[in-house]
Amino acid sequence: MPWHVYIIECSDSRLYTGITNNLDRRIKAHNSGNGCRFTKYRVPVELVYCEEALGRSQALKKEAQIKQLPREKKLKLIANQCLVK
Repeated sequence: MPWHVYIIECSDSRLYTGITNNLDRRIKAHNSGNGCRFTKYRVPVELVYCEEALGRSQALKKEAQIKQLPREKKLKLIANQCLVK
């Protein structure tokens, strides 16, 4: 299974960045209050950005890069995302 770097928007408009190798299961976990402490009381969450990584190591590096960005740049990243399925 491929790894993904993702950004979700919480009910209070805060952004959370994470990684997973099962995106559907992870989003369901966040929405059930079992995803992480940050999102536990900020449900529902909505997936607003997703990027596939070659492996866990690359996903962790990309997550760290995104987490260092200010909110405005994260919003630009989300807006410029190419949604191809």
